[in-house]
Amino acid sequence: MVEINYPPATLIWYYYICPREVWLMSRQLTPWQDNPFIEIGRLISEESYKREKKEIHIENMVIDLLKIDEENIVICEIKKSSRFEKSAKMQLAYYLLRLKQLGISATGQLLFPKERKKLTVTLTKEIEDELISAQREIKSIIQMGMPPPAKKIKYCSKCGYREFCWS
Repeated sequence: MVEINYPPATLIWYYYICPREVWLMSRQLTPWQDNPFIEIGRLISEESYKREKKEIHIENMVIDLLKIDEENIVICEIKKSSRFEKSAKMQLAYYLLRLKQLGISATGQLLFPKERKKLTVTLTKEIEDELISAQREIKSIIQMGMPPPAKKIKYCSKCGYREFCWS
C-alpha cells in the first residue's frame, strides 16, 4: 500500500482521464515515453513562452510557467491541446489550492499555444470541494491491490499505457 499526504498533481490530471492511469502512475509504472503524443507535449512545453520563468518546483508540483506583475501571481499550465480541458483545469486548480494552503494567493491560466487559446482558472468553493473529493478517490485507487479494470474510453488510442491495457 502506498501512503501519501497530497497526491502529486499528475495524479489529479490522470484521475479526470482514467482511474487505471492513477493506479499505474502511483506505482511508478511510467507510460511509454517514446509515444509521439508525449513527445509532442514535451516539445510544446519546452518551445513555448521561452521568455517566461518556467518549471517552478514547489513540493510535489511542477508549475509550467509563472507570471508576476505588481499585484498578481499567475501560474500557468501549458498543454498540447484543449482535448483534456477538464483534467488540465483541475490540475491547475489543484496547484491553486495547494498554494492557497501555503498562504500564496494566485490565479491560473491554461495555455494551449498550438490553438492560440488561453483560459483563466479561478479557485472557487465548488472546485475546492471537488478537489478534496478527488483526492479521497485517488487515495482509494492507490490503496487497491490491483489496478481498476481496463475500460475503453475515447482517450485510449493515444495513451502511453495503451499496450499495457490492451495487449
